[in-house]
Amino acid sequence: MTRKILIADDEPNIVISLEFLMKKEGFQVAVAGDGEEAMAKVASFGPDLLLLDVMMPKKSGYEVCEIL
Repeated sequence: MTRKILIADDEPNIVISLEFLMKKEGFQVAVAGDGEEAMAKVASFGPDLLLLDVMMPKKSGYEVCEIL
């Protein structure tokens, strides 16, 4: 079974790097560009791990973490 990781970050260069590294290790990866999108992707994608940026638009990483 492939493990799923959701990367939530608004900085494209960080997302590209993390996505490349995670896929290289065999993970299925989804990406969210802000906190609200991260919440929606958690519901639809069902990740095993969530990598959250602290400072994102709409909802911070802290807010997403508190809600989850």
